[in-house]
Amino acid sequence: MIPSWIIIGAVTFFVALGSFFITPRDVKWFANLSRPRWLVFEPLIPVIWTVIFICGAASAYIVWEKNPGGIITWLLMALYLLVEIITVAYIPVMLRFRSLKVGEVLGLIGLISGVILAICVLPISLMAALLLLPYLIWTPIGTYTTDELKELNPQDA
Repeated sequence: MIPSWIIIGAVTFFVALGSFFITPRDVKWFANLSRPRWLVFEPLIPVIWTVIFICGAASAYIVWEKNPGGIITWLLMALYLLVEIITVAYIPVMLRFRSLKVGEVLGLIGLISGVILAICVLPISLMAALLLLPYLIWTPIGTYTTDELKELNPQDA
């Protein structure tokens, strides 16, 4: 039998790969947007999201190991997956529609879903809930950044 950490890691990895379905034309649109002067950490964003996804997968693993195969555990795994899909969809959907508003809405939906997930996970494992903190801290920063981009680029809102 395949260990659960491998399955959770593989699902996380393959869902994250979904964000690569972006055409160069869409990336060019985003690259040409005006950015706030304080956005000096933009080159670090891929590293930040990598850490967040690893923490999320570790959190899911802890929850799974507490009650492998239980109905509540499966429902929580579905919620982990939903949060990751929303997160990964943010960039391709925003770029596809060339709409910063779409990105902002997805960011808010991701944040709300992440908070619900953390609340559901907390009674099962404090460590699993703590591993969701990077997501819960970073998502509002990303959403705020998108809002600032919207203000600087009203024609692309």
